[in-house]
Amino acid sequence: MAKVYDALRRAEEDRKRLLGDKSNRPTPLEVEPVGPAAERIDRKPIWKRSAEVLTSRPGPDGSAELNKRRIALLQPESYVAEQFRALRGRIDAIASQHPIRTIAITSAFPGEGKTTCAINLAIVTGMSLGRRVLLIDCDLRRPKIHPVLGMKPETGLAEVLTGESSIDEAILAAEGVALDVLPVYGRPANPSELLGSSEMSQLIEDVAGRYDRVILDTPAALGLPDAKAVSDLCDGTVMVVRADVTARSELEAVLEILDRDRMLGLLINGVEADQGRYGYAK
Repeated sequence: MAKVYDALRRAEEDRKRLLGDKSNRPTPLEVEPVGPAAERIDRKPIWKRSAEVLTSRPGPDGSAELNKRRIALLQPESYVAEQFRALRGRIDAIASQHPIRTIAITSAFPGEGKTTCAINLAIVTGMSLGRRVLLIDCDLRRPKIHPVLGMKPETGLAEVLTGESSIDEAILAAEGVALDVLPVYGRPANPSELLGSSEMSQLIEDVAGRYDRVILDTPAALGLPDAKAVSDLCDGTVMVVRADVTARSELEAVLEILDRDRMLGLLINGVEADQGRYGYAK
């Protein structure tokens, strides 16, 4: 745990030293390994910074915000996309030591960047030659993936779990990248029960046999049992924390809830830093 808190402290010190109180600057992402997953492979922290490539002014239809969430698709050669490729490489390095096909992406509370991370990580993973990738929206309450990717599903995860549709009927192909998506269509009255069901377990087992990497965007971990239910069915979990937003007590609470044997690391989001500072090592 000390390494996690040291990473958060260093990120905040760097932000203040480099930029003071200025805002709207590049945002780095850092993966800091925690729990047993940290011992599987010897690796040092690598800064993964994302830049503000698109305008932050929202359009009348919210298009600017949607574009930010799919930057790796719209601008695959951008600095942002490269940082998600670095994240993909970090996960692949862990997978070389311990097979990882299914990865849950979560956070303590909404608004910390987990859906953006899940979408862009899935996009850049789908750019790998010969690799089949599936992105699953597991937020049955407030789904965001299909509008971001411009999809109009006619069925989805809930219908598959209740037997109203087959997986093949629900999966859609993303435009412009080799990526399949299992979206949310209907919003059931019992989302927690569906995500914790034997049908969900069977679904994940099924898609893990079809795809090389399955990325699941879960609801926030605190306040709902959904993220716990999904992450327990996956090979690994990545928790997104936002600098100056996620409190230490919230981080501790999530790490107590989730299975540490499956915790791949923490992705620190929203830290302002200099793009010229390519990395650091202890």
